[in-house]
Amino acid sequence: MASTVQIPLVGGTADGETVTVELDSNGRPPLTHHHLGAEGLAGAQIYELEAADHRGRPWIYTWRGPAV
Repeated sequence: MASTVQIPLVGGTADGETVTVELDSNGRPPLTHHHLGAEGLAGAQIYELEAADHRGRPWIYTWRGPAV
């Protein structure tokens, strides 16, 4: 069974939420997260993985913009 981790979303419409993602065989989460909006994929927001923020969290997903 794969390991999982909760990662906070920073910025955009999902600011302050967290997502649970699976870690790969090297213990790293996916490089991006597509956060679905009320319209599904049409309203998706792209978040990009960043390492170690100033609050001591090992990873955060930072908002980069709409998927469309």
